[in-house]
Amino acid sequence: MERFRNVLLLPLAERKFCRECQQLLLREEWGEHMGHQVAADVSVAQLQQPSQLLYPLENKKSNAQYLFAERSCRFLLELIRTLGFRRVLSVGTPRFHELIRLQASKDQGFCLKSLLLDIDFRYSQFYTDEEFCHYNMFNHHFFGGEAAREVCREFLQQDGGQGVIVVTDPPFGGLVEPLAFTLKKLKSMWTMEPEDSTKELPIFWIFPYFFESRILQFFPSFCMLDYQVDYDNHTLYKHGKTGRKQSPVRIFTNILPKNIILPAEEGYRLCSICQRYVSSENRHCEICNSCTSKDGRRWNHCFLCKKCVKPSWIHCSSCNRCALVSHSCGSTGDGCFVCGDVGHKHRNCPNQLTNRETTQVRKKLPKKKSNKMKRGTFARKSKLQLQTKKEEKTKEEKMHTEQKVS
Repeated sequence: MERFRNVLLLPLAERKFCRECQQLLLREEWGEHMGHQVAADVSVAQLQQPSQLLYPLENKKSNAQYLFAERSCRFLLELIRTLGFRRVLSVGTPRFHELIRLQASKDQGFCLKSLLLDIDFRYSQFYTDEEFCHYNMFNHHFFGGEAAREVCREFLQQDGGQGVIVVTDPPFGGLVEPLAFTLKKLKSMWTMEPEDSTKELPIFWIFPYFFESRILQFFPSFCMLDYQVDYDNHTLYKHGKTGRKQSPVRIFTNILPKNIILPAEEGYRLCSICQRYVSSENRHCEICNSCTSKDGRRWNHCFLCKKCVKPSWIHCSSCNRCALVSHSCGSTGDGCFVCGDVGHKHRNCPNQLTNRETTQVRKKLPKKKSNKMKRGTFARKSKLQLQTKKEEKTKEEKMHTEQKVS
């Protein structure tokens, strides 16, 4: 943060950011970054929005950074303020964190605070230790040690733990189980007294809708909202698309859905029976007694399966279930991939060779020579043949010359 303050004091023409090193530059460091791609004339607005300067991380499983679009950020901000929250623990949501801080700097009456927990240590140059903690959400690890952990605990327990909500946007390639473990750990940090353990820490978990069953295994009190979250730097997860191209990202929360009003201008409406806001194509099924669509399209009820299914699915009499027209009959999609038994998964299949057995079998198999090896051998032989021919030609020319002299 000291680097940030020093750069902020510099005139506009001297504020520089190295895009290759992803670092704010002081005057004495300019020479070290000669030849690098350097952004000059960095404004105060850019410094307040570091996600616009930093390149997003791209590891899909551990730290993929898909940054909220302006639409989703604004919706979350207004919703949280409407619900009466005063503090936001932003876990892996840097753009939402900076929007809250930007609004607070513009409006004196804005009373929402945010603490960012993120794996991307580059944000440490823009925020103080009370505003940012270097954090791994998959194992609940604070890189700053006990001091950073205490900052998070104090933030959660401020005002007796009232008025705080956790907003998290994990990488979609991450497993649900460790993320659920982390949220439960954050809840234990929030709990001040043993009798508070039954209380719910308000959470917005942003994740694709097809993980709903997994999330509900760990948090049965959660429900999925119909609101489609979109991202700036993701080619598919965009707002305004229709059919199967709609964004699959949703908000899972333990807040009563009837208290969460979705924007009517985007087509969301209140279902008076379900007592929650749903998308325009999500129709109430009288047989299922709920608005059943998950992906934004209108689902159809199958009387044989006794549930609503996607519009692209039909009932297959051979499989006795609904599936795509192009599906392969007899494949349920459940159970073991090796033998097809639904009683176990492929890791526990008795018909599958162990890693050790597989290695032993591979050792016994004859090794095949690669084309690369053959090409290399051929090249060496050709070179040797050319060299031999050249030597023979030189020898013949020498003998011919000696005969002429004699």
